[in-house]
Amino acid sequence: MNRKYFLVDKNYILKEVQENKQSTLLGQMITTVINTYLKDHNPLGLVDETVIKIKEYKINSVHTLDEFYGYLAGIFRYQMGTNQLEFLFDGRSHQEKYEEDWTHCFLQWVTIFCTSKRFLKSILALTVFYDDEYGALLAENRLKYFIGNYFNLKLYRYKGIISREVA
Repeated sequence: MNRKYFLVDKNYILKEVQENKQSTLLGQMITTVINTYLKDHNPLGLVDETVIKIKEYKINSVHTLDEFYGYLAGIFRYQMGTNQLEFLFDGRSHQEKYEEDWTHCFLQWVTIFCTSKRFLKSILALTVFYDDEYGALLAENRLKYFIGNYFNLKLYRYKGIISREVA
């Protein structure tokens, strides 16, 4: 990680924690998405080719969700506000506190997002039904649009995160 400013900046610590938790949290998200999809969209438990493929899916790589995770991590840091470290009186380090905060927030967002059929289908397209780069690109764009609307933000790869102006 390239650090340009103050080495104990809150955002650097938080970004490092988010990078360390990425594969674990994305694995939990995929499991949640699969369980939610099967519960909500196949309540009778009927078995067809699609359901078999979903149930037999083994999480071996989450690289197709890197951009999505990066956007959510950036939004979390954007919403945290300041870069000042706070005083902790419970004996935990800042890394432990930020890990707990980020994990809780990410899993809460995933639970909320799972109520959207668009979100479920996009995650399944990027994991279980991933077949080509074009389909993945479409699913990534749907996810970017989804989270941009949810948080009322514009997400740019190079400019960063910009709040949408309310007219």
